[in-house]
Amino acid sequence: MRSVPTLAQHLSTWAQGPAQDAAVADTVIALAKVCASISQLIGAGALAGSLGATINGGRAIGDPQKELNVRAHDMLVEGLRGTPVAALASEEMEEPIELDPRGQLLVAIDPLDGSSNIDTNVSVGTIFSVLRAPNEGSRSDADAFLQPGARQVAAGYAIYGPQTAFVLTVGAGTHVFTLDRSSATFHLTAQHVNVPPTTQEFAINASNHRYWDEPIRIYVDDCLKGAEGPRGTDFNMRWIASMVAEAHRVLSRGGIYLSPGDVRNGYRQGRLRLIYEATPIAWLIEQAGGAASTGHRRILDVQPRSLHQRIPLLFGSREEVARLDRYHLDPHPIGERSPLFGRRGLFRS
Repeated sequence: MRSVPTLAQHLSTWAQGPAQDAAVADTVIALAKVCASISQLIGAGALAGSLGATINGGRAIGDPQKELNVRAHDMLVEGLRGTPVAALASEEMEEPIELDPRGQLLVAIDPLDGSSNIDTNVSVGTIFSVLRAPNEGSRSDADAFLQPGARQVAAGYAIYGPQTAFVLTVGAGTHVFTLDRSSATFHLTAQHVNVPPTTQEFAINASNHRYWDEPIRIYVDDCLKGAEGPRGTDFNMRWIASMVAEAHRVLSRGGIYLSPGDVRNGYRQGRLRLIYEATPIAWLIEQAGGAASTGHRRILDVQPRSLHQRIPLLFGSREEVARLDRYHLDPHPIGERSPLFGRRGLFRS
């Protein structure tokens, strides 16, 4: 292997500053170590047991709970003990878990994003967000985590696929580290990743087309019309049903990902969790020159109201996100399209 810095070396250089930075570095290194172990577990596939099996009863907060979700959660809890983390919030638990009441930091995690894909051998991942613990009040209460994403001090994900990558921002760009499986060590392989501002690729679950609000429907329909439509170019559509995999593709080659709210029961406010899914991904994308929005406002400015709050999420190439924001905020988004593609249609009176 060519000589490239390890994650620990990269963070050691970065942390030559305030004591708080050293605490962040220690926490991120601990998270990466657990992610390397989760990668090994996932790599064993069926040899590690029925990782895709649904746990009886599921989780109390919503989506079905898989065996691998629980195992990954438990590994992360244990891996963060002894770090400067006061409390951990997880998609797998209704309330935060106290780790060290004197800890300086809070960590919010989605232990296994995309776990519905486990049995089909599709890439899945772990998402994390690191915040400063409040100076007043209990550091292990849910209220301590109700901070807008702009206050994050570190965010990232691990993606478990053909290679295992650990993607990180500490507010100084978005960087990619690749796992050397022989040593269980992450090495820096891409610095200051940049999301192209424009794209010809979008990702959305098109089976929900009939439930979308008009701005989303107009945007997707225009993309599907291709070179003959108002956009004047052909678009490709992607959908993996693993947000980490979608984010990794956007960071690798651009694109836009759409997980909007829609009119179905339980989907009006979107399906993704604000604190441990939307905000960490949004910060990674912004630090790479992209954008992330609800369609109405910047994700990182949203003030959380509850620990497991759901939210619509649109992220990716900056100009495409800006276009979708205009479609949501303008009562007549059709205005910036060609007159040939107005609401009334070309052949109607």
